[in-house]
Amino acid sequence: MNLRALLAALTGRQPSKEVAKERLRLVLVHDRASVAPEFLDKIKEEMIAVISKYMEIDESNTVINMHHAEGTAVLEANLAVKKIKRSVNT
Repeated sequence: MNLRALLAALTGRQPSKEVAKERLRLVLVHDRASVAPEFLDKIKEEMIAVISKYMEIDESNTVINMHHAEGTAVLEANLAVKKIKRSVNT
């Protein structure tokens, strides 16, 4: 958003095309980042299943969150690793 569009938005003038596009983009990002807890639980379950092939994970201290930052949806995973497996079982 440029300075002119920002000033117009702050002074209550008719929003420009650019301001409207920016608002829509922010609404879409927020909508995409707002997911059901069951969805995040399923992602957590599947991530742990894959990563457990390579590491022993402490599931009780693993946290998965989704939020938005800098105009995009962010999936943040904090996995508590107990130990790394030295050999991979396929």
